[in-house]
Amino acid sequence: MPTSPDTLTGGILDLILSAGPIAKAVLAVLAIFSIISWALIVEKWWQFRRLRRHTLNFVRVFREGRRANMVAAAAKKFRESPLAQLYVAAYDEMGGGHDLDSLADDDEASRDRLEAAERAMRRAAGLEVAKLERYLPFLATTASACPFIGLFGTVIGVMNSFHGIGAQGSASLAVVAPGISEALVATAAGLGAAIPAVIGYNYFVNRVKHWATEMEGFALDMLNVLSRPAPKLARPVKKDGV
Repeated sequence: MPTSPDTLTGGILDLILSAGPIAKAVLAVLAIFSIISWALIVEKWWQFRRLRRHTLNFVRVFREGRRANMVAAAAKKFRESPLAQLYVAAYDEMGGGHDLDSLADDDEASRDRLEAAERAMRRAAGLEVAKLERYLPFLATTASACPFIGLFGTVIGVMNSFHGIGAQGSASLAVVAPGISEALVATAAGLGAAIPAVIGYNYFVNRVKHWATEMEGFALDMLNVLSRPAPKLARPVKKDGV
């Protein structure tokens, strides 16, 4: 007859409650790791969701070809977008109120200012990548350490089981099974904490790489816009001395 989920859950809870102090300490550590990693996964998911929404709004303003001060005002509004922060860095490097559209009017000055804008955007990109990578090392630590912490609890449980066998002088299934079951709970808890952390870490690392590529492409687009000569008004051609 198959075991019901309630019976299985009750059996696991009984094993946890009847575990020794070391096993309970191991399970408590794994529970702390699991709770924090889940909180970080949810927080990072919301962060990337807000980032995408703000970036779409900023890119729409940027592609409309408005003047630099208007785009800068929009960029400061969409603070979650890394592309907006790159634009703000270039805008501030140019002196804030300077019109970026006329940057290429002077060849010598424009080269220096283009290099300054490039350095500013590179520095801002590094800061944005660091912001996106925040808390990811904890997920990596959870993914790598929790299985070993669970294995440690399992080893301690197996040792206690063999000690009980030696004390009772019997190796029957009724003597061995409870201790082994209690020991394996720690391994299951370690895997339960590590697997979501591994999935979350790999997903968010890929998102960070994606946005790093987006920032690199946006920086190149910005440099192309800044180096593009401003359009000149054509002078009317004089005819017959008029």
